[in-house]
Amino acid sequence: MKKFFSSIKSKATEMAVRAKTAIENVKAEGYVDSGVKILIAVVIGALLLAGLYALFNTTIMPTVTQKIQELFNYKG
Repeated sequence: MKKFFSSIKSKATEMAVRAKTAIENVKAEGYVDSGVKILIAVVIGALLLAGLYALFNTTIMPTVTQKIQELFNYKG
C-alpha cells in the first residue's frame, strides 16, 4: 500500500513540475516573430504576382481586378 501511495505522489509531483515548466516557458517565438513571418509571406506573394503580371502582360485574376475597379468607381 505504501508503494502505491508513493507512486501516486511521484506522478503528482511530476505533473506539477511539468505544469510549472510549461507556464514559465518563455521562448522567443512571439508576436514579433509571427509578424515578420507573415510580412515575408505577403511580400513574396506580391513579388510572385507582380512577376506573373510582367510575364504574361495580362490580368491574372480578373475577378479581383474587377472588384478593385468597382471599389474605386464608387459614386455615392
